[in-house]
Amino acid sequence: MFRRVLIANRGEIALRVARACRELGVETVAVYSTEDADSAVVRYADQAVRIGPGPARRSYSNIPAIIEAARLSGADAIHPGYGFLSEDPDFAEVCEAEGFVFIGPPASVLARLGDKSDARAQMAAAGLPMLPGTPEPVESVEEAEAAAANIGFPLIIKAVAGGGGRGMRIVETPEDLADAFAQTRADALALFGDGRVYLERYLRSARHVEIQILADQYGNAVSLGARDCSVQRRRQKLVEETPPPGVPASVVEEMGKDAVRGALAVDYVGAGTFEFLVDDENRYYFMEINCRIQVEHPVTEMVTGVDLVAEQLRIAAGEPLSLRQEDIVPRGAAIECRVNAEDPARGFIPTPGRLERFHTPAGPFVRVDTHAEPGYRIPPTYDPLLAKVIVWGPDRDTAIRRMARALGEFQIEGPGVRNTVDFLSRVLRDERFRTGVHRTNLVDTLFAESEAD
Repeated sequence: MFRRVLIANRGEIALRVARACRELGVETVAVYSTEDADSAVVRYADQAVRIGPGPARRSYSNIPAIIEAARLSGADAIHPGYGFLSEDPDFAEVCEAEGFVFIGPPASVLARLGDKSDARAQMAAAGLPMLPGTPEPVESVEEAEAAAANIGFPLIIKAVAGGGGRGMRIVETPEDLADAFAQTRADALALFGDGRVYLERYLRSARHVEIQILADQYGNAVSLGARDCSVQRRRQKLVEETPPPGVPASVVEEMGKDAVRGALAVDYVGAGTFEFLVDDENRYYFMEINCRIQVEHPVTEMVTGVDLVAEQLRIAAGEPLSLRQEDIVPRGAAIECRVNAEDPARGFIPTPGRLERFHTPAGPFVRVDTHAEPGYRIPPTYDPLLAKVIVWGPDRDTAIRRMARALGEFQIEGPGVRNTVDFLSRVLRDERFRTGVHRTNLVDTLFAESEAD
């Protein structure tokens, strides 16, 4: 096991990684921007190194600054968390070249799977089911129009380098295609520095279901079950749960087998998530692979008892998987709600500010992952995630009731600060969610119904 790990991230995930390290007897190094000088992980870690000013490109995404912090602190490995540099093959390659273990897949794997079009081609070759789409990036409007004639409408245009719900646009009719194509390419170039896009059939009524996998350096891989992530706003997740309601266990098992087969086909190492769309007939289609720990990983931990971050560390340290597929027996149901400093009534715009009061829920089978506390100043610079509340129950109904109770215990106050707790409570009360028939359009439907009232 490593002696000292530098955590190249911030917020709740940095604190989560630091706690896993402490349980394993591994020293930790936090890095921080000037915006985060008084953050919880800075106080918790064994060492802390300032790496730059607030903007992420000058701090948390500044590769030379992070490598220098690792060198100065004597770290022997770097955990990237999620977001920022977590799926950057250049960062992984630099870590390896400078003598630091990158806690994630090899740079070569990140490069292959970071290209969404290439990842689709590799998974198709591995036998995973695909939606109709373009096998290669589309270079011109004319090429897009020809492809769309075969794919059909509605379709979705996606950035090859996209992720996190960004860099994609739904196209309903042929008349909208040219403008959407130009706009998505421009967005992709601005967001990711790569303007390439591809086309894919859009499922209007679908579930978003993902499979968590772990794979070691010796050709072993396991699936840890499925998570439903269908409650989304602007294709970014708000509520996640396991097992996915309405999806038969046999389908989940087949998805897990496909994910493991796909991981082994590309020599995947570490924790990863295979994302699928599931239609109303429970047919599923591969979307993409997230080559990192996910925001929603705690729901899998709650039902399996597996510490996914600790497993990441062990795998990166060269240990073989200690788990076999038959060892993984999920029990009960778990739900996670993301509590963001956002105003749902104003299109979920972030609402930075100082927290005067911040009280989190507690009680049986309730977990809260957060870096916030009274007096914490929510910066405008980063993602507005304040906390993740995760609950477990022996069944889904119990988990929903427990989550409703937990959300009711939140107290979040500060000048100008709004949050998503009431909106999340509304989702939990919705009959479509409670009966498990909701799809990825639930949030849009709720807002449309509010406007009609």
